[in-house]
Amino acid sequence: MIEVKYFGAVAEKTKCEFEKIPFSEVSLQQLLQDLEIKYQFDSLSFSVAVNQKIVPKTIDYKLQTSDVVALLPPFAGG
Repeated sequence: MIEVKYFGAVAEKTKCEFEKIPFSEVSLQQLLQDLEIKYQFDSLSFSVAVNQKIVPKTIDYKLQTSDVVALLPPFAGG
């Protein structure tokens, strides 16, 4: 299973802070597409981290069953 964690506006939209997705060896892009269909993120802006490292949403990355994906709100500088 892949664990997906939600933060900020994304957590508000999903009404949960995390969920476990029963996929094995799915691509990051496919996971994001499936989540978009499920939750209809519309125009929500968020970054994606895999195993605590920020990655581009468009990266061709094959997720493994032990991966943790986080959808993070935009960061404010300061």
